[in-house]
Amino acid sequence: MKKVLIIDEMHLSIIPLMENEAFQVDYSPQISRAEILEIIHEYVGLIIRSKTPIDRELLEKAERLRFIGRAGAGLDKIDLEFLEQKGILLFHAAEGNMDAVGEHAIGGLLAIFNHANRADLEVRKGIWKREENRGEELKGKTVGIIGYGNMGSAFAKKLRGFDVQIMAYDKYKTGFGDKFVEEVGFENLVDKVDVLSLHVPLTPETRNFLTLKILQKFKNPIYLINTARGEIISFATLNKSLDLGIIRGAVLDVLENEKFNTYTPAQKLEFEQLAARENVIFSPHIAGWTFQSYERINEVLIEKIKGSGIIYNA
Repeated sequence: MKKVLIIDEMHLSIIPLMENEAFQVDYSPQISRAEILEIIHEYVGLIIRSKTPIDRELLEKAERLRFIGRAGAGLDKIDLEFLEQKGILLFHAAEGNMDAVGEHAIGGLLAIFNHANRADLEVRKGIWKREENRGEELKGKTVGIIGYGNMGSAFAKKLRGFDVQIMAYDKYKTGFGDKFVEEVGFENLVDKVDVLSLHVPLTPETRNFLTLKILQKFKNPIYLINTARGEIISFATLNKSLDLGIIRGAVLDVLENEKFNTYTPAQKLEFEQLAARENVIFSPHIAGWTFQSYERINEVLIEKIKGSGIIYNA
């Protein structure tokens, strides 16, 4: 029988969905890497999130593996080159949570514009400051998007009702401009935007892409939204840009390092400075983590697996 191993927490609908396609499912979200290495040779399919690096060591032991399903968008923990060498198909489900990411990004931006966190805390304490909490309107602003894949395009779609100008830059994609989104080069983006939203994967090219030198090129002070990967901009760069007024406020769903207990002394100091700022809003990497997306990701994965024909040939 065709066996599939699930090594991360998933919405349990994944089990009947795969069983309906004649797979035997072993659901083991608590499994350790050592245990995976011992048994991976038995499976034709592997369903993952991001807990375990899918590297050469693991793939060399996966003798029968025909496909991997990534419940999400990021592929930075997968050895894509070796996967291709072995002829193992990779499916990922960015379409499953792209609407959640778009909504979260807009929600964070509106909260920053209207001082929602600070105003809420003040009112709870009996403090009534209207002028100090006067907000900004999104209408009339120019919003720039770096990376126009599933996430970037979903964010753009949800912005359309706000009467904003939307510009998008994607180094590896062209021909996507339409009446709602202007496709631009990076230099044009830098020259015009008031809000910048990041929607690129983590690669050697995008790691620490937003340096202080790059940010100093922006003509206008910007509001920054990062729902992509924290390693695109460091804590130190964020703090310096906020100090200089290059960044007016930041919505951060991801961090340079998301494991607080592993911080270096320098990271700890920089994060503490960042956390003390009222014009920064944090969330724990949950932009795409809604009740609806949790289940929808499974449906997207199954449809892609079925569409590949691997079900019939595994």
